[in-house]
Amino acid sequence: MDRTQGRTEQHEQPTGGSAPAAPTAPATPGTPAAAGPARVVSLTAGGFALTVNPVDGSEIEPLRPGTEPALPAKRDAAARAARTAAARPPVLPGPAALVRPLQAREEERERLVRLLGRGRSVRLTGPSGSGRSALLDAVADRCAGLAPDGVVRLSGFGQQQPGELLHALYATVYEAERERPGRIELLARVREIGAVVLLDDLEMGGTALDELMRATPECAYLLAATPDTRAPSDDSHIEEVFLGGLGKADCLELLEAGVGRPLTDEESAWAGDLRFASEGLPLRFVQAAALLRQRDELNHSDEDDEEEEPGVFEERPRDAVHVPLPTLAEGAAPAELLASRVSESARAALRIACALGGELPHHAHLPALVGDTHADTAVAELLACGLLTPVGTRYRLAAGVARQLEEVGYGDTASEEARTAARHYAWWTGHASVVPERVAAEADAVLAALAGADVVAAVLLARTAAPAFAASLHWEAWERVLRSGAEAARKAGEVAEQAYFHHELGVLALCEERLDRARAELETSIGLRGALADKRGTVAGRRALALVVDRETAGAAVSPPLRLEAPAPGAPAAAPEAVTVATPTTPAERGAAAPRVAPSPSPASSASSTASAADSRAASEASTTRVPPVAPAVPVSAEAVTRMTPVVPVTARSETPTTLSEVFEDAFPLDPKPAPPTAPRPTAAPAPAPGRRRLVLLAGAGALAVVALGTVVSLALSSSDSGPPAQGPAVTSTPTVTAPDPTVANSGNDPAPEPPVSAPPTATPEPGQSAAPTPGRSPVRTPSRRPSSTPPNSAPPTAVSPSPTGAQPTPTVTETVTPSPSATTTQTGTTTPAGSPATGG
Repeated sequence: MDRTQGRTEQHEQPTGGSAPAAPTAPATPGTPAAAGPARVVSLTAGGFALTVNPVDGSEIEPLRPGTEPALPAKRDAAARAARTAAARPPVLPGPAALVRPLQAREEERERLVRLLGRGRSVRLTGPSGSGRSALLDAVADRCAGLAPDGVVRLSGFGQQQPGELLHALYATVYEAERERPGRIELLARVREIGAVVLLDDLEMGGTALDELMRATPECAYLLAATPDTRAPSDDSHIEEVFLGGLGKADCLELLEAGVGRPLTDEESAWAGDLRFASEGLPLRFVQAAALLRQRDELNHSDEDDEEEEPGVFEERPRDAVHVPLPTLAEGAAPAELLASRVSESARAALRIACALGGELPHHAHLPALVGDTHADTAVAELLACGLLTPVGTRYRLAAGVARQLEEVGYGDTASEEARTAARHYAWWTGHASVVPERVAAEADAVLAALAGADVVAAVLLARTAAPAFAASLHWEAWERVLRSGAEAARKAGEVAEQAYFHHELGVLALCEERLDRARAELETSIGLRGALADKRGTVAGRRALALVVDRETAGAAVSPPLRLEAPAPGAPAAAPEAVTVATPTTPAERGAAAPRVAPSPSPASSASSTASAADSRAASEASTTRVPPVAPAVPVSAEAVTRMTPVVPVTARSETPTTLSEVFEDAFPLDPKPAPPTAPRPTAAPAPAPGRRRLVLLAGAGALAVVALGTVVSLALSSSDSGPPAQGPAVTSTPTVTAPDPTVANSGNDPAPEPPVSAPPTATPEPGQSAAPTPGRSPVRTPSRRPSSTPPNSAPPTAVSPSPTGAQPTPTVTETVTPSPSATTTQTGTTTPAGSPATGG
């Protein structure tokens, strides 16, 4: 349908695997696509063969062996020139546009060419309307032969990630039709590209820009951006060139070139004030030149127009009206005044552009959208007024124009204009004669119409535009239109269309190796199609889901297992403060840690104790496995060493205990003391015998039982032989024997006390025998007040404690169990026989 100036546009040819469409009646906007075969396109996406099917959804399968595409070849100079021409905005119908001179930019142009010739990347920063695009055109002509792959022009408008820019660069340099490489292959191919890349309208910076430049190390970039764009990182090494406004003389020269005549003194003064208000931006003087041209037409200043008499049917009045110069405010914001003096078709095009977010459709669509057969000439009229600016292959409203027009009411009919544009694009994108590349060139206007349309028109537009975007390899627009369509279908209640959009999103995610997203989208699509009993769609979804499972399984099998290896001997430690070393104590340290006085063995048991100690030491050494000490790889500071002290007290005894007293002393030391701090020694201690600890615990339990039993027996005997004392009895855990007060001195004629009754010293009980008194014999009796028959020079009992006062003694009968080295339990007390005399003779 793009037929302007007597020629048919090259994009309007039926290609892409479809047969030529038969002549049909022209369709009207808002109706379904023209009847004809479905546009099925086969693509190669990474390791998959993708078949774009607009009817049931795309089908994907792995590439069969032998069908892998060959390595792509680079384009020659002629092909690159054709590709560069296609990347420029289309030629507009009507008279040729006025060529604007490049004013006062010679110095910047020479500097940019010099830096690019050295292989340096440059960031050209300037405000909107400063002439960045015109300067890029001038630099492109001078850099044609600098790089082996020539000059590549790209548009960064709306690009926040480098992925699509890398694919666009790959498609420009390589001859790879219907092929979209995977990420690994893409990075390998673009690394070999050596070109001067002119990237206009840059919108990304920081790490994203660094990733783009790292992927193409052989390319020199000229990046045009505004001051509010994110700056590059410090490690990018990008030169900065700032583009400012023009001087007063250059502004006057540019204004005279735009008007086509010399300026008057009044106009020159007005231009000087405008230059001060606009900071010399070239765009403001292009618009000012349009204002002066419109003023000349309204004032009839042309001589030919003055000679002719106004006709009856002409719109201008018979009497000429003098139009004054615009005010300074109108010169700084001239969109409203300029729009009021253009044709009606141009004003209608401005309303459509405001409804589409500043995007102006291709001039071939304006007759259908406006309803005027000559509306295609409105683009050239608006471009001459400075209300439009080229962006890539299309035109947009210039900076600040959309806001100025919306303030005066041009955005009041935005919803109606967007609905009309959406229905028109739904018919156009689904037409069999429109190739996918043409739809991709109109992607921004289609997406803008999709965002502003109602849910019904949005579903219809997304359903027809999605296959075209997929076939044109413009997959960023494909994903955006699919997500918008899925949301619109959900709001409209179109379950079948919603299932289609989710299926396509799953296929797209699978092609880009996003397996989690692919699984979620495909499972959603299968569930919706299962509810609709759509067998063909369900089968297609399950096939794609099987590929996702295969990819997940292959990825899990290929990933190496996790191995924890020891660091190399020469490798430095991560952090000395984090090292914990367990240093065992030596036998000498154990003796110092738990000091105690070893009881002197009796002569009778010294030989047997020595023999048993030697046997136990030999058995302990035989059952102990000595571990060689491990030297640390690096020196460890004293603060980082953590000593590990055993919980059970360790004594200096090396032989196995054979008596209950020794067992009791081992388990419960009488005088425990803390171990003094010692320097860490990296020696390994012998492992303790497993039977020794068990024996110590069992013996300790037996000793506790013996002590408890002896206490109970002594209390029972005390209560039966004597009456209750004046005060309550004192019961302690360690029983003692309290004798009468020795302050009552015996006379020299009193008999000496009888010696205490004790067991023979040679009687040694067995390890398991109880130490309780012999039944039938009273171990303790109430002491008599009569003096004993013991001679005066005999030593008093060891267990007698003097009373601190001279009051009447109240004897307390207790029992003291004292362990001896010979393991003999001795009972100490004072016993007065029943038939002994009370006094001496």
